[in-house]
Amino acid sequence: MKLLPIIALSILLSGLGISLLAMQRRGYGEEDEAPPLPVDAHEKAEWAFARFHFPSTRELYGGFRGFQLWAADYPKADRQFTQGLRRLTRLNARAMEQIVDADSDQLFNWPWIYMEHGNGWTLSESQAARLRDYLLRGGFLFSDDTHGDNEWDALVQGLKLIFPGRPIEELNNGDEIFHVMFDLDERFKIHGTRFIWGGRPYTVDMVAPKWRAIRDDRGRIMVAICHNSDVGDAWEWADSPRYPERETSLAYRIGINYILYDMTH
Repeated sequence: MKLLPIIALSILLSGLGISLLAMQRRGYGEEDEAPPLPVDAHEKAEWAFARFHFPSTRELYGGFRGFQLWAADYPKADRQFTQGLRRLTRLNARAMEQIVDADSDQLFNWPWIYMEHGNGWTLSESQAARLRDYLLRGGFLFSDDTHGDNEWDALVQGLKLIFPGRPIEELNNGDEIFHVMFDLDERFKIHGTRFIWGGRPYTVDMVAPKWRAIRDDRGRIMVAICHNSDVGDAWEWADSPRYPERETSLAYRIGINYILYDMTH
C-alpha cells in the first residue's frame, strides 16, 4: 500500500510566503466557505487529503451545537491546504478531500491521514487494531489541535490502546521530518482562532508548542503530533487577513514536510 514516488519540488522557500500573502488578499468570498473544487477534483492521484473520522462520546449526542470533533475546520482547511500543496510541489495530489472512517478497511487505501481533536476519540479494540495495522504497514497519522494537559492525557489514552508500551518522544530540531523540503528549526506556536479572536484564554499548560512522535521498529515516524498548536485553523483561515500570515506559512510548511516525509519513508 505504501506509495514511494520520486517527488520533484518546484519552488524555493520564499515562494510559500508570497503565495500565502496573495491568497489572503484574494480571499474566497465568505470566510467560512470552502473554496470551490476544480474540474479535476475527482481524478485519481497518488495522494489525497484523508481525514480520520473517529467515534467520540460527544458525537453520540449530536456534538455541541452540531459540532463534531473529527470534523473541526472541515472541509475548508483540507481543501485550502491541498490547493497550496498542489501549487507549491509537484506531488500529484487530488483536489477533493477524503473522509476515512475508523471502522472501514478503506483506511488502507490512503498513505496519510489527518486527525483533529484526538482528545475526544473513543476507539474500540477493533478500531485501534485496524489503525495499528495501518500504521505498521507504512501508514502515517498526523494528530493536531490538542491543548493542555487534560486533552493530552485523553489523546494518549487512545494512543496507548493502539500502541501499548510504545514510547511517545519529543522531536528535536535535527529530526529529518523537519528538513524534508523546508528547514523548520524555528518553530513557534500556531494559534487557534478561538484563542486569537474567540476570547478563550490560554492556561499555563497550553502555552508551549510541542512536537512529538511515535516511531516503528525501524525508526520511521508513524504518528506525528502537534500539541498546543492548531495547524488546521491556520490552513482554514489562510485566506483571511485577520489570521497571522507567519503562522499560516509555518502550518503549510509543516504539512508539506510531513506529507513528503511519509511518501518517501
